[in-house]
Amino acid sequence: MKKIFMLICTALLTGSMFANENLNLKDLCAGQYTAKRIYGVHPLNDGERYSQLSPDAKQITTYSFRTGEQAGVLLDVAKTKGKVKLDRIDGYIMSPDEKNILVQTQTKGIYRRSKTAVYYIYNVQNRTLKPLSEGGPQECPVWSPDGYMVAFVRDNNIHLVKLLFSNSESQVTRDGQFNKVINGKPDWVNEEEFVTDRSLTFNADNTMLCWIRYDETDVPMFSFPMYKGLSPEKSQYLTYPGAYEYKYPVAGEQNSKVSVMSYDIKSHRTRTLQVPLEQDGYIPRIFATNDPTKLAVITLNRHQDRMDIYMANPRSTEARLVVRDEVKNYIGEHATGQMHFFDGGFAMTSERDGWNHIYQYDLNGVLKRQVTKGEFAVTDFYGYDPKSQTFYYASTQESPLRRTVYKADSKGKVTKLSTEAGTNSATFSKSFKYFMNVYSNLQTPPVTTLCDNTGRTLRTLIDNKELIQKLSNKNLGKKEFFTFKTENGTVLNGYMVRPYNFQPTKKYPVIMFQYSGPGSQQVLDSWQTGNMGGCLYEQYLGELGFISVCVDGRGTGGRGADFEKQTYLRLGQMEAEDQVEAAIYLGSLPYIDKSRIGIWGWSFGGFCTLMSMSEGRPVFAAGVAVAPPTCWRYYDSVYTERFMRTPKENPDGYNVSALSRAPQLSGNLLICHGLADDNVHFRNVAEYTEALVQADKDFRMLTYTNRNHSIYGGNTRFHLFRQITQWFQKEM
Repeated sequence: MKKIFMLICTALLTGSMFANENLNLKDLCAGQYTAKRIYGVHPLNDGERYSQLSPDAKQITTYSFRTGEQAGVLLDVAKTKGKVKLDRIDGYIMSPDEKNILVQTQTKGIYRRSKTAVYYIYNVQNRTLKPLSEGGPQECPVWSPDGYMVAFVRDNNIHLVKLLFSNSESQVTRDGQFNKVINGKPDWVNEEEFVTDRSLTFNADNTMLCWIRYDETDVPMFSFPMYKGLSPEKSQYLTYPGAYEYKYPVAGEQNSKVSVMSYDIKSHRTRTLQVPLEQDGYIPRIFATNDPTKLAVITLNRHQDRMDIYMANPRSTEARLVVRDEVKNYIGEHATGQMHFFDGGFAMTSERDGWNHIYQYDLNGVLKRQVTKGEFAVTDFYGYDPKSQTFYYASTQESPLRRTVYKADSKGKVTKLSTEAGTNSATFSKSFKYFMNVYSNLQTPPVTTLCDNTGRTLRTLIDNKELIQKLSNKNLGKKEFFTFKTENGTVLNGYMVRPYNFQPTKKYPVIMFQYSGPGSQQVLDSWQTGNMGGCLYEQYLGELGFISVCVDGRGTGGRGADFEKQTYLRLGQMEAEDQVEAAIYLGSLPYIDKSRIGIWGWSFGGFCTLMSMSEGRPVFAAGVAVAPPTCWRYYDSVYTERFMRTPKENPDGYNVSALSRAPQLSGNLLICHGLADDNVHFRNVAEYTEALVQADKDFRMLTYTNRNHSIYGGNTRFHLFRQITQWFQKEM
């Protein structure tokens, strides 16, 4: 009895005999709870193996798709021959014949996807490393189909390296110039909004090199200041600040003039392909087909509601329209990239029937069949196996909140391949006999398995049990999905994270997080839901006594074109109404204090935060807007006009903005923005806060020196999330 009494006394002093630990925000921001994944996976030609980059980035190893066992080592930095010695590998690109590998090192990011790097050619058989080029770092290299040539971009010009001629290098273009002409890689707005970093390819028989040329001479210039800063320090600005200048077309302004070029590798002749294009049209992508006389050129009109596919002959320059896809309101950026070309044909996705589905064509544009049908959306199109005439894809067929992997054969039979309910993502072998599946759900960290094409699991590679164990002694609350109906009858999906010590008789403050942008989804049955994976930031807020909630309003994805495109021409209005409706619904619950509801978001989510706090119904006590657009007249042409058309065509829609609503702001507002944000310019916040000042509205603002749209580097991310957290603690 004496021992039991002593234990009880000790428990009272320390809290509890079985008390769990709290999460640490600094550890969260440092990625201490990041789930393990496999990176750099590349299916190999034999259809039985894949290669991957080792966790220490020192090896490229091969594994069996069937057993998961290591099959060999393609590259080990400690065992390469020659004068070149590497410490680590940033990435790699296999040649089509797998005899050589482009090894990526010294990578430096440019914008979201683009980068420069120093590449080396590694010969797999003799283990030698040679520089791809001695002339400086390269961008977006691409192999020829026979594996004997590499084309790349440097300083806006295309260069060609021939391996059979001792890696001899020649310059293909000479008109490239910074902020004027770009060859073979997209300009800022095309990279950002069409999700691509390369506009360069060979034709099927290795005789022609083709690329998109961007003339951005007449695109207006934008600049922002750069300072010395820290982490990293820019010593060139020690005495005076500098500036970064680049071409950025805002809504309604001049875009780059685009054209498609070809280069005859033997005769050295350069040609302009005769692709019909409206004066303000786009060429998001080009694709090589298996026919050397046919280059697929994808074009969009400026309104982005019509996509044309041309088959262009790179030698004769003639182009013929084979498919015209016209949809209501706009075509999403995913449509230009979800295409697969194979012998005699190709397949693409389209929302022409209101849902994103796969359509199969021959190379002349004759529709063979609609592969998928129904009130669900294809979210990933993995490819087509010509031997079995089978398509592989992921879709929302089970639920808008889930992603399931399927195959559809030539007779229309659909087979479900992923077995677990949640979010599944597949990487198929070249033979389509196997696939690597990454599965997670709201409660389960990612599980990586190898499966065959019947869906049978062959081996589990990563189960993240270490992360599960690490989280087992943390104070984690309940995570659950919910739905509710708004005043206008719309049913919306949401998730809620309650504190670990939740008491239904207590009144809790609520922090709502959202993104709300067109086609986006935050409410997903996935470990990636929430902030920092596993809703762990939301769990941290729960430890501080907050309930966290996220609701996907009208305009978000997964529920078909009609639901997504309701917000067309008036971005922000319905989205804000739905967040306010969500707050009103939450306030009606017995365990929520309706006087202490906050809202926050990043980028479009920051915009929707401002719009929601100035919607007219004062339901939010506090809010945080991170890197928000405040007026769509300030944002780029491709994204904005996709949903809004131009300011001249839609002035009333553009007037629906956070800037115009500044006098209606209600609640305590914190705004955070990076001063070197090349995406959503600091101009947005500068103009918005001036409007708040003149409207006599109180607010607080944090700026982050030299930080871009992601606001990270050094201690920055921890500092930002600490400010967000403290703001809600203080103001609610």
